[in-house]
Amino acid sequence: MPTNSFTIGNQKIGGGRCFIIGEVAQSHDGSLGIAHAYIDAIAKTGADAVKFQTHIAEAESSPQEPWRVKFSPQDESRFDYWKRTEFTLDQWIGLKDHAEEKGLIFLSSPFSMQAVDLLEKIGMVAWKVASGEVTNPTLIKRMAATRKPVLISSGMSTLAELDIAVKWASSSLTPFALMQCTSSYPTPPEKIGLNLLQEYRDRYGCPVGLSDHSGGIYTGLAAVTLGASLLEIHVTMSRDMFGPDVIASVTTHELSKIVEGSRFIEQALLNPVDKETSSTELTEVRRIFTKSLYASEDLDVGMTIQFNHIDVKKPGNYIPAKDVDNILGKVVLSRIRKGEPIKYSDISGELPVINNSYEK
Repeated sequence: MPTNSFTIGNQKIGGGRCFIIGEVAQSHDGSLGIAHAYIDAIAKTGADAVKFQTHIAEAESSPQEPWRVKFSPQDESRFDYWKRTEFTLDQWIGLKDHAEEKGLIFLSSPFSMQAVDLLEKIGMVAWKVASGEVTNPTLIKRMAATRKPVLISSGMSTLAELDIAVKWASSSLTPFALMQCTSSYPTPPEKIGLNLLQEYRDRYGCPVGLSDHSGGIYTGLAAVTLGASLLEIHVTMSRDMFGPDVIASVTTHELSKIVEGSRFIEQALLNPVDKETSSTELTEVRRIFTKSLYASEDLDVGMTIQFNHIDVKKPGNYIPAKDVDNILGKVVLSRIRKGEPIKYSDISGELPVINNSYEK
């Protein structure tokens, strides 16, 4: 069901304010205490939501599945890793309750039907389809059947595959959003694909966002400037932390800067400036920083003003520098001493209309 906006919890998606998600993923490394600490840290940044990943090893993997990088002396396989970092239903409930106490919307990406069922029991308000699950109709249709918003990451998918996933997601009249994502950790600037935000917006008629793996603050701020409705960013407590996602994460301090910068950018975008109005509002400032025409030497009565008789100096309280042609060739009617401002009342000729209340 393409729609320009919908809500997740108490937040409107697609209303001009970017929904910012701090992505913990598996950075807790199976520690429930660290998972709770991430909630506290992300809440302090001003982000709107915290997101985890819900893996159930027996449901999504097998002992034969190799780990993409052998990085941990604890885990012989990816299956062992998922198994070690699982949380129980009660532990997930505790994490969701903690997030809501801190004013965060709780999200988690399920990687199996059992994970969807588990998360549904704790009351999810929206679903996140991870990049590797975009071609999994069983999972997406199960999420869509709940009629809760579905956020789809595009990282590993072609446009044709995204078309099909959108069809699955909208089959139950479920609101959805598309999130540009590049499954490269960290993502170099030439592969981020900011151009795809508008392409998705035009193609699917839905809110669009960015799931950022660049490991810095610039990409997210650029996405907000381009009108992203959602921004998901991996977060780490420190770049010295352990885990496969750290290299593509921002620190909690950097996330705070992204939130601050996003809100600043949004205010700028929501308040277009009329150049003419804004310039006239600065009359007093203009007088301080612009310049007026002054006598470069004593000008006696009867002299004809030439270009070499003129200096240009601050403040701009008198004849503005831009009007120099108005006084060239005029005759001096009242003596003007060197260093004094030239006034229209001191020279011959018809006085021009002055719109900014300069002295005559």
